[in-house]
Amino acid sequence: MKITFYNTLGRKKEDFIPLKGNEVRIYTCGPTVYNYAHIGNFRAYIFMDNLRRTLKYNGYQVKHVMNITDVGHLESDADEGEDKMIKAAKREKKDPYAIADFYTKAFFKDIQSLNIEVPEIIAKATEHIPEMQKMVEEILANGYAYETSKGIYFDISKLDQYPILSNRKMDEQIAGARVEVDPEKRNPYDFAIWIKADKNHIMKWESPWGLSYPGWHLECSAMSRKYLGDEFDIHTGGIDHIPTHHENEIAQSKGATGKIPARFWMHSEFLLIDGGKMSKSLNNTYTLENLKEKGIEPLAFKLFCYAANYRTKLNFTFEGALAAQKSLNRLREGYLKQKQGNTKVEEKELEEYKVKFLEAINDDLNIPQAMGIVWEIIRKTEKSKDYATLLEQFDQVLGLDLVHAEEYLKTQNAEVVMDEEVKQLVEKRDQARKEKNWALSDEIRDLLQQKGYVVKDTKEGTMIEKA
Repeated sequence: MKITFYNTLGRKKEDFIPLKGNEVRIYTCGPTVYNYAHIGNFRAYIFMDNLRRTLKYNGYQVKHVMNITDVGHLESDADEGEDKMIKAAKREKKDPYAIADFYTKAFFKDIQSLNIEVPEIIAKATEHIPEMQKMVEEILANGYAYETSKGIYFDISKLDQYPILSNRKMDEQIAGARVEVDPEKRNPYDFAIWIKADKNHIMKWESPWGLSYPGWHLECSAMSRKYLGDEFDIHTGGIDHIPTHHENEIAQSKGATGKIPARFWMHSEFLLIDGGKMSKSLNNTYTLENLKEKGIEPLAFKLFCYAANYRTKLNFTFEGALAAQKSLNRLREGYLKQKQGNTKVEEKELEEYKVKFLEAINDDLNIPQAMGIVWEIIRKTEKSKDYATLLEQFDQVLGLDLVHAEEYLKTQNAEVVMDEEVKQLVEKRDQARKEKNWALSDEIRDLLQQKGYVVKDTKEGTMIEKA
């Protein structure tokens, strides 16, 4: 059965056929590991997960690379402001490598809790500096870049078309430079691919141009090329990557190889928060841990994301996420009921469901439609192990971990047994919080943790869990 994906490059749905036999080569823009990833980030990785699972479900072999940006990335995607890694190092008074290691581990722990498959190759930027330097040398040798006192700039006037993904007019295009506007630039829209470091810059490497560091856009071009070749099948990322980061990736690759690196460019839309933009200033950049504090599992957030196609804006509210948690539990209960059923289902009916599900996911990852098919099976009054097996098969794409449904439900329903001493400590802490005696409240929290209990403060009151 054919697969169609929306290709940002052509601005339309196109039939997908791998460039090389049965193997699909994918590159995904990964996290900048200077802080915890937020739920907006994870919507993009859930889309990534659905994509690779759908391809595997169709019988393709997947070779998938995701980068880890552990060498600076300025605060905006246009590479303006303070370096994120250095800012985090100042904030936490730690070495930037220690910062990167801590938040990389936190990211993969979150990925695991969402039951997201880890790409076959994880490429850290700091481990690929030689490949980046080599690419800069090639771009220079091909006449697509030039040196200034501040760095190496890509000369966009050498390209036949720029921008190519965003379809924006040149005067709307944001210069993707990692440094302030350089008067030595030939064109205001030229962007830095290699930056000469000042003496106070922490992360820098020896190079033909002195102590310096790579432009953010360069790392993805160099690493995708190393592992996937000059041309590969699919490049994914968030919609925010289109106007600058991905435009500049394409430019760099054309400067080095003369080719657009990926045939398909696929982007997930924004996750809105209460109808508006996610913003640190609004204090609404929620993490998975924030959701857990409200009684919302990571997998419930994954199910919440299935309410809309990946190319459609999705509005997050805690009410909606709590509803998704209830739906997830109903889904688990429904699956278990089917698993206990004894009705025999005709093969023809099972095949019809398989075809409908495949048609849905192969139509640009129409997960909402696929979930409609799942719920139709869950609601069947005649219960059958055949339906349960079918749901398990569909879950190879959805990744909701239905085979462990019983364990999740037991964990959720398990009541925390507290002895009288612990109950009194909880009551004493609640009273301290009412009186705004935060020192005593924290002291009791620490004592409860020593006794093996995790304390969570929510709008609904204090929640106590076994550690």
